Amino acid sequence: MSNHTMNLTPSPFKMIREGRKTIELRLYDEKRKAISIGDTITFCNTEDGSDTLSVSVEDIFIYASFEELYRELPLLECGYTEEDIDTASPEDMEEYYSKEKQTQYGVVGIKISLI
Repeated sequence: MSNHTMNLTPSPFKMIREGRKTIELRLYDEKRKAISIGDTITFCNTEDGSDTLSVSVEDIFIYASFEELYRELPLLECGYTEEDIDTASPEDMEEYYSKEKQTQYGVVGIKISLI
């Protein structure tokens, strides 16, 4: 079992802490390919590096694109709320990851639970 560290912006960080976000979406790059079920992830708040939280990896969902992921996974667990679920779109992830990077690596939904 390994521990991984990832930075996270305050909004999704808070949602994970409150138990409202249980699937973290990332590129399936080399760093994420090293993650296994049973591992832990320490998230660091990008606005306050001393603010961290630890989660356990429950499951890993690998897809070719966020379009595919958005069709398959429950978006309310991926950081969307009842207020913005109607406008949820795979293009939302392009703010973080270019189409080229998505095509190059694929994407992953990491099912987590607070420790």
